[in-house]
Amino acid sequence: MNRKLLSLYGLKWNPFTPDVPVEALYRSTRVESLLFRVDHLAREGGFALVSGPPGTGKSTTLRIVSDHVSSIRDLRVEILTRPQAGMADFYRELGDLFGVDLSPHNRWRGTKVLRERWKSFLETSLFRPMVLIDEAQEMAPPVLNELRLMMSSDLDSVQMLTVVLSGDHRLLAKLRHDELLPLGSRIRTRLVLDAETPENLAACLRHALSAAGNPRLMTEGLTTTLAEQAMGNLRVMMGMAADLLTSAAERELSTLDEKLYLETFDPGPKRRRPRGARS
Repeated sequence: MNRKLLSLYGLKWNPFTPDVPVEALYRSTRVESLLFRVDHLAREGGFALVSGPPGTGKSTTLRIVSDHVSSIRDLRVEILTRPQAGMADFYRELGDLFGVDLSPHNRWRGTKVLRERWKSFLETSLFRPMVLIDEAQEMAPPVLNELRLMMSSDLDSVQMLTVVLSGDHRLLAKLRHDELLPLGSRIRTRLVLDAETPENLAACLRHALSAAGNPRLMTEGLTTTLAEQAMGNLRVMMGMAADLLTSAAERELSTLDEKLYLETFDPGPKRRRPRGARS
């Protein structure tokens, strides 16, 4: 949405797109609880997991986690951007994140150098370095196991990293396979997202509008309608709201209401022209 339209509606940003400022994102009580637990986990290391169906807010939650932990002094946070990478590129990216020149053809040396870097970090900080991985269902099991083995030391009594994985049901299915059971048993903190109630979706929508600067942009009736029609899916609701905002701008409407919803999403059957009528 261009600046002219944002100005028209008194908005600081489009409240319905994924790129809203992280400080404007809605934090449920369950997300706040996850932040508290991740704070504790960062001191001891290990795995955390955010899981749920597509569109339920996993990536948004990871953005909130990233922003929260980045404000903690002496806590280093890195984001693995290519979960689908094979072993060689996984080594290259991990080395790049931690400033180590790794050769994927000499994994023994690469692991040794990285572990020395992490141990050096632990000597000067109360926190383990943290790695965030979104779309973790795309990671190959050998890569996940390699990460698990690399971050463990002293006969598995010390975890040198904190890793937060985010993924859908495919990740959960992988963690139930025999080859990844050792990793699955090490997940200490979990947030399982699912279909939201209409009440929670409505609260999220109100928060988005208020944070963007115009809490009265949408009527309460439309807020309730969107929350009820979204099938518990946050992404679906925000997609419908974004479409309605575009429709309102096209029609030069000042407020989004139920009438606009019906005209946009439920126009009704077209009237048939009586037989023999002239065009």
